[in-house]
Amino acid sequence: MELFNRDGLTEINLTYAHTASAKAVAAAAERVLSSRHGRADFTVTTQEEMPSTLSNILDVLTMAVAALGSISLLVGSVGSVTIMTIAVAERTHEIGLMIALGSQRQTILWLFLGEAVVLAVLGSLLGVAIGIGLAQLIRAVVPALPVATPILYVLLAVASSAVIGMLAGVLPARGAARLDPVEALRSE
Repeated sequence: MELFNRDGLTEINLTYAHTASAKAVAAAAERVLSSRHGRADFTVTTQEEMPSTLSNILDVLTMAVAALGSISLLVGSVGSVTIMTIAVAERTHEIGLMIALGSQRQTILWLFLGEAVVLAVLGSLLGVAIGIGLAQLIRAVVPALPVATPILYVLLAVASSAVIGMLAGVLPARGAARLDPVEALRSE
């Protein structure tokens, strides 16, 4: 403890004969530590319990990442709605002209929905590129760390972005398709 400037131990590793039971060794270690400490102010973890402990930690991290991803999707969808609403407002005159020249309202609806999907997919591809770049940087800095980007997750991310883009573009696209051509042509 003097060598590492510590007030107390944080970990003790025990090795035992392969014929001994891990539970028996853990129970004996608990008895010795409890008798010396006067109480159980420690945790004993066997080698068999470590994978489940690591799994619990990874589950918590997965939930945290999922929560952050959900927040990112919500923010992205609000951004898409805002951008598409601005696009409709800026092109009101063009929309009125298209309707006056005979374009069907469904065509205008699909035009703006397509634009919303393209915007969302381009954003997701940029995010995927940044993520892969960061993963490669981590791999270069820490070669022993197993870093991988599963293609299935990339495809799911792009597909979910396309769906969210379409859902976020519905209201602005419907608004564009319902514009009165006379009023739209008068706007500047």
